[in-house]
Amino acid sequence: MSATLALFTSPGTCALASHIALEDAGLAFEPRRLRFAEGEQRAPDYLRINPKGRVPALATPQGILTETPAILVYIAQIAPDARLAPFADAFAFARAQSFAAYLCATVHVAHAHRPRGSRWATEAASLEDMKRKTPENMAACFELIETSLYVGPWAMGEAYSFVDPYLFTVAGWLGGDGVDIARFPRVHDHFRRMTQRPSVIRALEWERSA
Repeated sequence: MSATLALFTSPGTCALASHIALEDAGLAFEPRRLRFAEGEQRAPDYLRINPKGRVPALATPQGILTETPAILVYIAQIAPDARLAPFADAFAFARAQSFAAYLCATVHVAHAHRPRGSRWATEAASLEDMKRKTPENMAACFELIETSLYVGPWAMGEAYSFVDPYLFTVAGWLGGDGVDIARFPRVHDHFRRMTQRPSVIRALEWERSA
């Protein structure tokens, strides 16, 4: 089956969540690596695809999609047999979207203050202050996830959903942000079980080989 989808991605980024979801869904797709160290995300050819100059971007037969929460829901919608979202229950679906929105708008931003502080400040002292604050902010985010948002055994309860690869991806940044994931036993257990899923194994193998 030929690929009708192309995922623009870069190892170590939030695009991993979309990569895993595509694997979960069993969809034919082509992962296309952008080399951030070489500035390929800012190259004119890519900016014509995604003017934001970031990943992920998903090329579909209808056009380009960006932003992880939107891409994850799109994948769930075009592969209903994979059951990646509770579409039949409006409230449950909204709760899943709420969790994904928190990961996107709050947790990812808290993380980005360490490696991407230049988005918000230019003074060296300001950048260093943001880096110092990152462990505290990330720990606070994951304390909320551990105690209030995460249901178990998967993020939203008994059924695996599009939220799970997103949570796995963001939790994978904790160590680099100076936070021990073991502080959050439920999140830690989720992360461990995710690493055993074939979809995750395939996505990570591609990232290591790309």
